[in-house]
Amino acid sequence: MNDDWVVVTGASAGIGRAVAERFLDGGYRVALFARRADRFADLASTHGEDRVRALAVDVRDRSAVERAFDALDEIGVLVNNAGLSLGLGPLDEGNPDDWQTMLDTNIAGLLTCTHAVLPRMRRAGAGHVINIGSLAAEYAFYGGNVYAASKAFVHHLSANLRADIQGSGIRVTCVAPGMVRSEFALVRFGGDQARADALYEGISPLTPGDVADVVLWAHGTPAHVNVNYVELMSVDQPFGLALSRGAQERNTL
Repeated sequence: MNDDWVVVTGASAGIGRAVAERFLDGGYRVALFARRADRFADLASTHGEDRVRALAVDVRDRSAVERAFDALDEIGVLVNNAGLSLGLGPLDEGNPDDWQTMLDTNIAGLLTCTHAVLPRMRRAGAGHVINIGSLAAEYAFYGGNVYAASKAFVHHLSANLRADIQGSGIRVTCVAPGMVRSEFALVRFGGDQARADALYEGISPLTPGDVADVVLWAHGTPAHVNVNYVELMSVDQPFGLALSRGAQERNTL
């Protein structure tokens, strides 16, 4: 299915960018969905404009998502990576506007993209939906609340989607990483670079490439194999709830 498009949402940085690069290196055509589509000039020059399609898409905008998919022909893979976390603290101190942004992106955006691509995959009798979840969905930590709940939605939707498409030839995978060093923490902390850097002091977190390797591996298994769920984390990342508020803030997924 290398002639079909691989669609990667949130592809301008971090895990999304690394996933796009892995698929391009593997010979696939990749459509990059991101609000910052100007970041992809280097990929087009390296891999050729016939194999790279950069589309300015905010997954919260349903009309923009539908137009972007209409601009593509056959789609073999959808990697639902677009997502974010805003703020870190107890629910009663949270910002409802931040909650809405997370819900619109992490949940509604994923649903919109998946809804747009499934009919095409059903007609083809094949395809792969890969959802990027998070260990935050499985292990409670200080300040996780809305973000963690949004990722729990992703995990459960992935499992239920498998039931929906049984017999269609479509595969569904959920990849749930722990701490990954990327722009994720910088976004969470409103651009506070020092606070984002402090999160990783003394540890070696996952890299976006580590997660991308797992995504490509899951897709590379034989067509009759469905990798349902993969959980990965740094050997330095502790399980469970930390003992102090300061440590809790650092133990962020």
